[in-house]
Amino acid sequence: MNTETFIPGKDLALETTIANVQTRLAARGFLLDELAAHQSVNGVWSLRLQDRDCPLLYANGKGATELAARASAWGEFAERLSTHYFWTHYHLGADRASAPVVHHPREKWFAPATDGSWPADVLNPELHALYNPQGDIPASALIDINSGNSARGICALPYTRLRDGATTYIPVNIIGNLYVSNGMASGNTLNEARAQALAEIFEHAIQYRIIAEGLCLPDVPDDVIARFPRLRASIEALRAAGFGVLVKDASLGGKYPVMNVTLVNSADQGVLSSYGAHPRLEIALERALTELLQGRPLESLAGLPEPGFDMTEINAVTNLEIHFVDSSGVISWDFFSDTSDYPFVDWNFSTTTTGDYQWLVDALHAEGKDIYVADFDEQGIYSCRILVPGFSEIYPLDDLEWENNSAGNTLRPLLARLHELSVQECTSLLAALQTSHLNDERPVWEILGLAVPAGTPWKQLRLGELKTLLALVVGDEEAVLEGCDWIRHYRDLPAPRLLVYRCIETIVKLDEPDNYRHALALLYGAPTLELAEALLDGSERFFGLDALGPNFEGSALHQSLLAAYDKLFVV
Repeated sequence: MNTETFIPGKDLALETTIANVQTRLAARGFLLDELAAHQSVNGVWSLRLQDRDCPLLYANGKGATELAARASAWGEFAERLSTHYFWTHYHLGADRASAPVVHHPREKWFAPATDGSWPADVLNPELHALYNPQGDIPASALIDINSGNSARGICALPYTRLRDGATTYIPVNIIGNLYVSNGMASGNTLNEARAQALAEIFEHAIQYRIIAEGLCLPDVPDDVIARFPRLRASIEALRAAGFGVLVKDASLGGKYPVMNVTLVNSADQGVLSSYGAHPRLEIALERALTELLQGRPLESLAGLPEPGFDMTEINAVTNLEIHFVDSSGVISWDFFSDTSDYPFVDWNFSTTTTGDYQWLVDALHAEGKDIYVADFDEQGIYSCRILVPGFSEIYPLDDLEWENNSAGNTLRPLLARLHELSVQECTSLLAALQTSHLNDERPVWEILGLAVPAGTPWKQLRLGELKTLLALVVGDEEAVLEGCDWIRHYRDLPAPRLLVYRCIETIVKLDEPDNYRHALALLYGAPTLELAEALLDGSERFFGLDALGPNFEGSALHQSLLAAYDKLFVV
C-alpha cells in the first residue's frame, strides 16, 4: 500500500508532490542529487538538492520531517527553475542575447526614447513614479544583465495587477535588482503557490520593519505552544542543548500572519532571529523554527553577532540584507525588553488554501498595496512570482541608480576579449573605471555576470586590481602605485599574487631598478621578479586571467550554466 502524507497548507500528499516534480524535471534533463539531509533537533530537518551537471543549480528545503524537507527542496528547485531565477545574476552570452526568446515566450522589448527617458509603455504611471521619481535614471539602466543587449532594448515581462486585472510590463532589470527571490513559489495548485508567495512577502516585510524599528515583540504563552506538541518538543530540545529560545508573536497586534523564533547563545552572547509566515499560526511558527536551523548543525551556532545599540548599523541596508539571506544580522537590544510594543494575539486567519490566498490578497489591498502576479507553467510545474511594489522589495529602490546590476553591460564586451585589447582601448577602459561610481572592492565576476569557480583569478578579481592591471598595460605609473597600495591594504589575494604586486610597487619606486636586480631577486624570488618586470614592460598582460570570449567560453562552469538554461526551451 502506498503511503500518503498530508500536511496543512498543501493540497496534495508530500509523496505525490515530490514524484510530480521529479518526473517533470527529469523529462527536461535535470537530474538532481539529494545532499546533506540534516536533522538539527527532533522536528527540524533540512536538505540540499543539487544538479549533477551544474552545481550552481541548487535548492535548500526545510520541514518538520525529512519528507517535508524533501518536498520543500524539490519545490524550491522547481520555482527557481520555472521563474529562471537560477540565472538572475548571470550573463547569458552574446548568442542567447540575440535569440528569439531570451527570458520568456511572453517577453516584450521596448526601445528607450531618443532622450534616454523610460518608455511610456513599460510599467504604468504609478510604477514610473515609484521607481524613477525624479525621472533622472536613464533608460540604459533598465537593460538586463542577462542579455546586456542595449541594441535590442529593455526586456520586460507581463504581470497582472490583481486589483483590476490590468497587464503591466515590468523590466527584468527591476525584478532582478530589487526583488531577487522574494515572492516566488511553486505549488500543487495556483492558490497554494500564490498563498506561499504572499506569505513570504509578508514575512520579509514585517521582519525588516521589526528589525529596522527596533521593536519588541510579545512572548507566545506556554499554553499556546503546548497546543503544538511537535513544535514544543523541538523548542525544548534546543533549550536542553544549552540555548535560550524566545518564541515571539510577530503579528504586530494580530494584523500580520508572522511569527518569530530567536535563539540566544549564552556561551558567546550571539543571537539568531528567524521569521516565518502563514495565515495559520502553527504553520508560521513551524516555518520560523525550521528556517532558524536550516542547514545549521547545533555546533555551528557559534560566532553569531551580539545584540547592538547602534540603530544606524541595525537598520542599514547591508544588515537587513544579511537577515534576508540567513537571519544572522544584528538585532537591537530593544528587541529583548521585558515590555513589548504590542500585546500577544492568539491569531488564526486560515481556512483552506483558497481562503488563505484570498485573505493574504485582501490584507495587502487593505494596506493600500497593489499586487502584480506572473504565472509560469512552461516546465509543467505551476510556479508564480509576485511583486508588491513599495512593500516586497529586498533591496532599496535607489539601487536602480547606484547599485544597478546593469553596470557591467558596457564593460562586458571589452573584458570578454581582455587579452586582445589595444593600449588605447585599455586607456579608455581605465579612464571609464576611474570616473565610475563603482567601488574598488566590487567583484568583477559579479559585475559581468560571470560564473567561475572559487579560488580562481577571475573569481578573486576586484575592480581595484583590474584598474591596476590596466594601468600596467598603459604605463600609468601613478595609477600603478595607487593600485598596488590598494591591493596591499585589501590583501584578499593569494600570497604569490600579492607578492607580484609588492615587487612591482618596489620596482616603480626605485630610481634605478636595474641596480637592484640582485637584491630584488633575493627578496621576491627570481620567478616573481621576472613576472613583475614582464608586466611592467608589457610583454605579459593580465596574468592569470584566462580569455573569456563573447559567450564566456573560457569558463567551463559558465558553460554548464548555459547548457542548463537551454534545457528550458527544448520543445
